[in-house]
Amino acid sequence: MTSAYLFRRLRTAMLATAFAGIASAAAFAQDNTPREAVITVYGEGHSEVAPDMAILSFSVVKDAKTAREALDANNKAMADVLNALKSAGIAERDLQTSGFAVNPQYQYPDNSDGGSRPPVLIGYQVANSLTIKVRDLAKLGAIIDQSVTLGVNQGGSIQFTNDQPEATITEARKQAVADAVAKAKVLSEAAGVALGRIIEISENSSRPQPLPMMRTMAKEYAADAVPIAAGENSYNVTVNVTFAIAQ
Repeated sequence: MTSAYLFRRLRTAMLATAFAGIASAAAFAQDNTPREAVITVYGEGHSEVAPDMAILSFSVVKDAKTAREALDANNKAMADVLNALKSAGIAERDLQTSGFAVNPQYQYPDNSDGGSRPPVLIGYQVANSLTIKVRDLAKLGAIIDQSVTLGVNQGGSIQFTNDQPEATITEARKQAVADAVAKAKVLSEAAGVALGRIIEISENSSRPQPLPMMRTMAKEYAADAVPIAAGENSYNVTVNVTFAIAQ
């Protein structure tokens, strides 16, 4: 082993030790850097607007001895409903089948005496579900009324919404940020510090939720147009805002 080789090994080891010392010193300095003082608050904003659209969800359900008979009866009723909706001005793009099912129906015997009699097939049920967007709310009550008259016998939900709610949501956002800024100013003044720049903003928003409708409908309820109260939609926005504390 030559002296030149030993010298190179020694020099490499010294350089590695030096670099390790520099890295450790940098990490130590970083760990001991004072963390920036911040204030984090949340703000709330609410903006209301009258709805201009309703989304209905309901079904035609038919029972019969055979699946074919149940399907034929269901098809006729649903075709009548669709034709009536189109005649009322509902566009094709606002009609969408949202579910379809064919289910056997059983009668379960009383086995309380300890018997093990099997269930008996008594027929079939076909359910066809439809989602409708009604853009003219003045027609909503009459549409529900006529749909029930023509065969709709199970209801899902009604949701009053807005086709273009962006301006209303923007107003709620502005209110939420203004609320957060006001809270941060109160906190900074109470603590005797100056409010600095905004470091981070995050947002959560919510839209109006569907309202439950009557679960089962019968033709005898269709004597008069269904009374409808649309009310107002409230769009809510919350923001989390982090401010620096000016040093």
